[in-house]
Amino acid sequence: MRSCTPSIGLTFIAAAAALLSGCAMAPAATTPVAGASHLDTVQKAAVLRICTPGDYKPFSFQKPDGAFEGIDVDLMTGFSASLGAKPEWVKTTWANLLPDLAAGKCDIAVGGVSVTTDRQKRAFFSAPYMVNGKTPIARCADVAKYQSVAAIDQPSVRVIFNPGGSNERFARANFKKAKLTLHGENVTIFDEILANRADVFVTEAAEAITQQKLKPGLCAVNPDKPLQYGEMAWMLPRDDVAFKSYVDQWLHLQQAGGDFQRTMDRWLK
Repeated sequence: MRSCTPSIGLTFIAAAAALLSGCAMAPAATTPVAGASHLDTVQKAAVLRICTPGDYKPFSFQKPDGAFEGIDVDLMTGFSASLGAKPEWVKTTWANLLPDLAAGKCDIAVGGVSVTTDRQKRAFFSAPYMVNGKTPIARCADVAKYQSVAAIDQPSVRVIFNPGGSNERFARANFKKAKLTLHGENVTIFDEILANRADVFVTEAAEAITQQKLKPGLCAVNPDKPLQYGEMAWMLPRDDVAFKSYVDQWLHLQQAGGDFQRTMDRWLK
């Protein structure tokens, strides 16, 4: 490991240095030819195609004007520049994020992507840049009720989740008694809890903390002690070792030089 001990709270979820170990536009025609690395084709095309769902604050969020903002958006702007390329955002969904990357519709997939072994079977991951475990968010008055998986997994509890990603997998794997509701719109899922149409949503700590700031009345439940350990990283095309090596080295240098932490602080503090 490159450094030190993760701290608690916001610094816990932004513990990037502790982990490094050593779209609205149509995709451009930059798919690598057989045997070529994305490292070469991106530089040749001067375009980096980036798949993202764009519905996950503070990582990647598409604004009403179509532009994207967030931690990964800022980082991808710098990463693209390092290759002499401009970022081109390819809007997708969580269910289609991995299939779109595997099909060559983009060169990299970002936006708050959890590292999982299922995804690892079909893609490479960059070195993880954040600890970001599964954390419940609920109405503030109900926080004491939902301190554990067992406390949430009760017939009277209405658990809501978004489709196609690790949040859905966690809900289906852990909540067998609770009433499960699939909600297709990640942006409005928090309003369902405020409106008392659902009780709990289990997501990553960073999103839970961000949304409790944006949605008065909602509170993250013990974000410094998540229900399940998790890491965030970028998804990369499988078997492209040269591209992964470049991504990891760029990320390491951003962390070592302090630019990475400044980006994190801008969105998390």
